[in-house]
Amino acid sequence: MGRNFPVLHRQVVFGESGGRIIWQPRIGCWVTDKEFAGEPFPPPFTGMNLYEIYRELDCSARLYEYNACFRRVEHPAVHVTRRMLNETDTETTIQTPVGTQVAVHRRTTSNWHAITVEWEVSTEEELKVAAWREENTTWTWDQAKYDALQAAVGDLGAPTMFMPRMNVQSLYIEKMGSQNGIYAIYDWPATVEAYFRALEESHDRLMDVIGASPIDIINYGENVHSGTLSPKLFRKYHLPACQRRSEKLHAAGKFVCSHWDGDVRPLLPYVHETGLDGIEAITPYPQGDVTLEETRAALGDSVFLMDGIPAIYFDETFSVETLIECTQRIIELFAPKLVLGISDEISSTGDLERIRIVGEIVDAYNAQFEAGS
Repeated sequence: MGRNFPVLHRQVVFGESGGRIIWQPRIGCWVTDKEFAGEPFPPPFTGMNLYEIYRELDCSARLYEYNACFRRVEHPAVHVTRRMLNETDTETTIQTPVGTQVAVHRRTTSNWHAITVEWEVSTEEELKVAAWREENTTWTWDQAKYDALQAAVGDLGAPTMFMPRMNVQSLYIEKMGSQNGIYAIYDWPATVEAYFRALEESHDRLMDVIGASPIDIINYGENVHSGTLSPKLFRKYHLPACQRRSEKLHAAGKFVCSHWDGDVRPLLPYVHETGLDGIEAITPYPQGDVTLEETRAALGDSVFLMDGIPAIYFDETFSVETLIECTQRIIELFAPKLVLGISDEISSTGDLERIRIVGEIVDAYNAQFEAGS
């Protein structure tokens, strides 16, 4: 249909779209789950790859593939070795001048993503090693990768990337697990906060590279969930780091958003203190813990909603009429501060044809502005 998704995407998030919005459903889970199971895609998607499916559906993609343009470079004295312990478990040993970390990951029968059996940080000494690694990490830009992605997927949306997680979320999701991370915060406060400082300094160096790059839409890949990131921890650790990060990226002319994909109601009062331009993946009832109206009241007129449609509405459990009503209500409440998408992704049991239905609603909404331009 001759759409220019990269231009429209930028125009929407930088407030230059003349009222139009963009439809960006994430369908990666649907694709990878079926590929893992060896299940053929139904017509007309049979034999297509992820990007061909987006083009068939005539919608934009949120292109976090551009993360690959930013290369993390550890100190040359860091050595990583891996060995298979059995048919499912892989042991990773990370040796550094200040100590060693060991992690174990297990391959599952349900998807390609391994589960963590043993975290790379289980002792206070290993957390000190993690801090040393961050202190000695640098970041570089891969222009060749950027050019290759532009050629392969650049027609589907504006280049986008997500940053590594900040302090508490890094501790939970990347280093220790949430339960051990919570104990660490209270049992080893000085060591934990030294790790947080080292992590933020590493991310500052990454932001220097981001600031000089052509990628202008930056996500904080936080996976915020108030069940583990309480308002107390949010205010003490997450919020100040988020503010500093947002200030630095805004100075470089970037649009910044964060991924909040768990229960979020207790944290919504702090949205306007974060410095964020948008929140990605907030999920309303009946899947999440907030209503659309509560989300609208929290975001106000200045913060974008990115996504918004519960993923379960793309399954046959719910009627097409329910999906249509939800889509129309989201547009009514949030446009033009809206990058419409699925909170969080369509599942492997979802119906991709429902994506076309939402696309038709968005086209009809946008047509009123195009007619007047």
